[in-house]
Amino acid sequence: MNRFLKSFVVALILAVAPAALAMASQPAQAQAADPSVAQVQGFYDTLTAAMKMGGSTKGRYDRLRPTVEKAFDLPAMAATAVGPSFATLPDADKKSLIEAFTRMTVANYAKSFDSHRGETFTVEPASIARGSDRFVKSSMKTSSETIAFNYRTHQVGGAWKVTDVYLAGNISQMAQKRSDFASTLASGGAAGLTKRINALTDQILG
Repeated sequence: MNRFLKSFVVALILAVAPAALAMASQPAQAQAADPSVAQVQGFYDTLTAAMKMGGSTKGRYDRLRPTVEKAFDLPAMAATAVGPSFATLPDADKKSLIEAFTRMTVANYAKSFDSHRGETFTVEPASIARGSDRFVKSSMKTSSETIAFNYRTHQVGGAWKVTDVYLAGNISQMAQKRSDFASTLASGGAAGLTKRINALTDQILG
């Protein structure tokens, strides 16, 4: 893990006013393998393996993309990040934005988690039910700090997939993305936003 992740953490904390994640509901009934927990754990297992392998950012991107697509509901996340106007966009624009958002998401993980220096990920064994969603609590421990990552998941086609990640326990990445995307979307529309996201991803992968 390099300095990119620490600056990413600090930027989110400064950019988004903390809103406590209401997770006071009773834990989802414990099962031998909580499916939402298993999804997050599987993602972490692949992320850790990619960190240990090192190599280029592009190489990690290629290894991580299938797992990210399996664990995250990227179309739903892209829609949330764009906001209500996403629903009215032509299908071609939706498809382009989802692909750009997917590339950016995978590239950020590939860049942020570039090597392994003893980091460990811990996932709590039971998710917390809140309406039709489940929240999975986890943390990453480094040599100097422990960072909380909580995942909001919902059921898609029989699988539980991530729809948002809460950094430091309560800072919504989707809220941050919507704030980041708003001005570009207003000035350049869907095409302008897609172009900007792809340009940023190209810089990360370059």
